Parts: sequence; C-alpha cells; structure tokens
Amino acid sequence: MFFLLIRLVKGPSMADRVVALDTIGINLIGFIGLLMIMQNTILYAEALLIIAILAFISTLSFAKFLEGGIVIDSGNSD
Repeated sequence: MFFLLIRLVKGPSMADRVVALDTIGINLIGFIGLLMIMQNTILYAEALLIIAILAFISTLSFAKFLEGGIVIDSGNSD
C-alpha cells in the first residue's frame, strides 16, 4: 500500500495514478473481506459493496476523462 501511495502521488503519468488508485481500492476491498472472514460476521458487507461500487465508477470516470471524452453528458446533442 505504501508503494501504491507513492505511485499515486508521483506517478509518471495520469494513467499510472488511476491504476494505483484502482489497486488501492481493490486492496481495501480485500482487506475488509479478510476482516469479515476473520471475525466471522457480515457486518461490513455494506461498506464493502459501497467501496466496490465507488472504485468501479471512479475508474470508469477517470478512464473516460483520460480518453478525452465527456464524463457527464448533459443530454443535449445539438
């Protein structure tokens, strides 16, 4: 996680920073999953799902932004 934070801050390109952010999200999901298994509970399931959804949406948004497209379309196709 420490090296991912370094890559997130100093990454040579924006794509490297996006990949580091996505990997941090995946590691966080895995850590919470292991914590749920070790404690034998489903107490953190909602937090796990919210983090997974936010990580997925942010990765898609950053990818669309880096591609040069419009992230949020207003619906006006004039």
